Amino acid sequence: MTNLQYEAIVIGSGATGGIAALTLAEKGIKVLVIEAGPKLSAQKALGSEPINMLRRISGILNGEKRIQAQHPGFWKTNPLLYQNEKENPYTHPNDQPFIWTQGRQVGGRSLTWGGITLRLSQKDLKAAQTDGYGPEWPLQYSDLAPHYSSIEKFLGVHGFCDGLNQLPDGEYLSPLPFTQSEEYFSKHVSNSLKFPFIHSRGFGPHQPENEGDWPRSSSPGSTLKKALRTGNVTLLSNHVAERLIINQVESIASGVLVIDKSNGLRKKFEGKLIVICASTIQTIRLLLNSEKKRHSDGFSDPSGRLGSYLMDHISICRFFSLPKTLIEKSSSTSNKDQVLSGAGSFFIPFGTSFENKKRANFIRGYGIWGGIDRFEPPKWLKTMPETSTGFLIGHGEVLPYENNRVTLSDKVDSLGLAIPHISCKWRENEIAMADHMTKTIHQIIESTGGKVLPLTKLINLPFIDFFLKDAVALKETAPPPGYYIHEVGGAPMGTNEQTSVLDPYNRLWRCPNVLVVDGACWPTSAWQSPTLTMMAISRRACLNALNSL
Repeated sequence: MTNLQYEAIVIGSGATGGIAALTLAEKGIKVLVIEAGPKLSAQKALGSEPINMLRRISGILNGEKRIQAQHPGFWKTNPLLYQNEKENPYTHPNDQPFIWTQGRQVGGRSLTWGGITLRLSQKDLKAAQTDGYGPEWPLQYSDLAPHYSSIEKFLGVHGFCDGLNQLPDGEYLSPLPFTQSEEYFSKHVSNSLKFPFIHSRGFGPHQPENEGDWPRSSSPGSTLKKALRTGNVTLLSNHVAERLIINQVESIASGVLVIDKSNGLRKKFEGKLIVICASTIQTIRLLLNSEKKRHSDGFSDPSGRLGSYLMDHISICRFFSLPKTLIEKSSSTSNKDQVLSGAGSFFIPFGTSFENKKRANFIRGYGIWGGIDRFEPPKWLKTMPETSTGFLIGHGEVLPYENNRVTLSDKVDSLGLAIPHISCKWRENEIAMADHMTKTIHQIIESTGGKVLPLTKLINLPFIDFFLKDAVALKETAPPPGYYIHEVGGAPMGTNEQTSVLDPYNRLWRCPNVLVVDGACWPTSAWQSPTLTMMAISRRACLNALNSL
């Protein structure tokens, strides 16, 4: 067994792994980044059409990408970035479907990230103080604010400072313009309904001439790239972290046991600090396999909560048409279509601040993301050529429930590792929220003169209809958990070891040189897109850990 030593080991190379590696490397720490998937060139990772479409269809027909194809992102990115489901299996109860999107390659799911960057507010972190449900975060907004700012400045995200209590402002480049249709839509929603309506915050479309081969929303195009340039980072791809090695005398992790996917051989890498950024479910899987219940020389979780309180965002999607005659009479902006992106879109960010409180029979909040004229097909494909096509997607906070959890199955994968068993379902609060989102979305569209219609009624897709007929995004009800790819929880932060897995600086209570900084550490889900907050948490935890190094 190979035995190699590093000062810090980062497991995972996605959004949080990239920021962890950069934060440590810039301080002179020698870092090993372990990635379960291959290192791809930008050309291979991004792919091109029509090759990507042929791969999508092949992956659906042969069953390798059938579950992940449910998400719209699958249809606009290279399907090679979505894992082979036959080789990376998981299980769930028959009556509790879960859509798990896996990204195992250098860059992880940052390569398929939608690129929306929203901050959490103080009210989100301390929601239990208002409604009395569940835990609070063991930190304040002021603890995250400087890390938000640092990351926003480094990445260069677009947005506008709107002065909303439910959505703190950040450090932004100029917002990307609305389309002509969105300008019209904005005026009607703001003036008629008095709903908040803002430019979305995040990344614009990838511009190779300015950014290079990789989009800056990806870790290979930003954080990981800069970390490698320090000369302090070694990247090890195609190696799977099996479990932590625990020094029982000192109650710290001495290293990580890793499997080389090319030959199945195991290697032990030693490090003074272990930072786990494998993505929520893979992180939970690694921790469960490292726990004393599984291995006598594992770590202890006094809370007994490891794997419990899994969350995702609940979502509702509606497509609609908007007559161009209405738009042209009411807007003087350019009619040039813009590409859909994290910043090239809009938000109606309610949070918990609903104008129609009487209709809200649930706690916590949601926001609505949308775009119009962002994915317009040729006129000959449209059923109503004289209309603009738009969408609204509501995504809301899901409460932490003990029985929404990840455990290890008796079944194993091709490497002999126990596969995850995911039990997660929507409950009364989420169902009520989804109903409220649906009514609000319809209210918004109808108030602007638009008409809610299925996508198949808006666009003639004779070839694609076969693949979309069972798509959960096109159904009236909320898709199952996992669909929105915002899963968080399972190893929550807290203020004491009896009620949480991690301390306020993301350290395992009984193994303090292990940090868990990806979505697994979240005590509650809030309603905002989580990636920016995951990165801020990662930077904060790693800077604090430098004291021990």
